[in-house]
Amino acid sequence: MKSSKISNTQAQLNLIPLDFKEYSVEEVKSRALVYYENMKSRRTVRNFSQRHVPLDIIQNCLRVADSAPNGANQHPWHFVVISNPEIKSQIRKAAEKEEQDFYKSRATSEWLKALEPLGTDEHKPFLESAPYLIAIFAKVHGVNEQGKRVKHYYVNESVGIATGFLISAIHQAGLASLTHTPSPMRFLNKILHRPEQERPFLLLVVGYPDKNAKVPDIKRKTLPDISTYF
Repeated sequence: MKSSKISNTQAQLNLIPLDFKEYSVEEVKSRALVYYENMKSRRTVRNFSQRHVPLDIIQNCLRVADSAPNGANQHPWHFVVISNPEIKSQIRKAAEKEEQDFYKSRATSEWLKALEPLGTDEHKPFLESAPYLIAIFAKVHGVNEQGKRVKHYYVNESVGIATGFLISAIHQAGLASLTHTPSPMRFLNKILHRPEQERPFLLLVVGYPDKNAKVPDIKRKTLPDISTYF
């Protein structure tokens, strides 16, 4: 006869009932298809409108990002939302300097060739024209109340997943985004007054696309290209 005893580990946990809503198979299929149909129109935008976006929209998208699974439930991320024109200007100047170095000396010929169809260069006007920049920082380690270092686990994986959640939420809300990764990005720590244990992960540009915005004519891969089944 199987024991009904709760393990010592489970007994020590503060467990609550799972909040999960189950749908019929047909509705699950429909919801998955609707989500896909919406997300397949998501594109990286480089031409943004200066149109105002209410802050609470951004905040709700950040709440979605914070729901992402993460190592040891440590939430090793910090999001800095920038709308101040002066700070956006500082970020643009610093980012363009890094990008100039990249395109002139650091990037290999293969890398530059791969970027050609996307039309990217060192000029980043969207860093000022878009209403919001979201600087995403990865907390390499934490600091407890006693000022002692706390190890974080699976930091890159956790922050990457949270960023994906955020990009999806932004698109679902009806906004456009662009992922910008100047390297190195330590200038963000200085401009945004973030501590040394936080490493810049990505700069997300958010807003409405310009009414005349255009994007490269590129194709996504098919399911056989990206998936295998057993």
